[in-house]
Amino acid sequence: MNTPDLVALAVFITLWIGYSWITDRARLFDRVSLTRAMSSQRAVWIRNAMHRDLRMIDTQIMAGLQNGTAFFASTSLLALGSCFALLGATEQVFAIFNDLPDVFRGSRAGFELKVGGLAIIFGYAFFKFGWSYRLFNYCTILLGAMPMSGDIHKDPAGADLAADKVIRMNILAAKHFNKGLRAIFLSIGYLGWFVSPYLFILTTAGIMIVLVRRQFYSEARLAVLENLD
Repeated sequence: MNTPDLVALAVFITLWIGYSWITDRARLFDRVSLTRAMSSQRAVWIRNAMHRDLRMIDTQIMAGLQNGTAFFASTSLLALGSCFALLGATEQVFAIFNDLPDVFRGSRAGFELKVGGLAIIFGYAFFKFGWSYRLFNYCTILLGAMPMSGDIHKDPAGADLAADKVIRMNILAAKHFNKGLRAIFLSIGYLGWFVSPYLFILTTAGIMIVLVRRQFYSEARLAVLENLD
């Protein structure tokens, strides 16, 4: 790889880390992210569930969260397998590139490194989704372990502790899910590298602008905490 490639890769990694930091731990221009706002709503949900004896609604919500996580985990695994298939078809790919303008051409080693990087992204996403699925499973068990509403008055401190465990586990599961989903989104920007490092920077910046807007300036965010900034 040449200098532009290394610079583009450094920009990609820096933007990824920076975006993760501002959405998970910090604020952007004193605006809380949609992710952090939803973490507060998860706590409200579990606190309400603690006062329900029949928690079928809550288990259905949990099942929906698990199903969505399982879908993205299987998708990431398929994408990972496609990357290995693409490595095995390098000769065919270069035969196609030879018929295209020079901007699409590059070295065989460079192409294989880029495909390897894409495989790493999908592998990372798969492990995040897989661990998130497991944590949602633990969360379901902790939800079932919460005392019934009629028993809360017997040990209020214990009931609060049980609810806190569910809340922390749910938020942690969502955190890993968001990291996996973030990798999927950024893999789209990564595809620009197969054309040129300059397009790689542009596509990554474009994806980042969309993600920042959704986290800090979207209608979804306003629906959650319009008056809470």
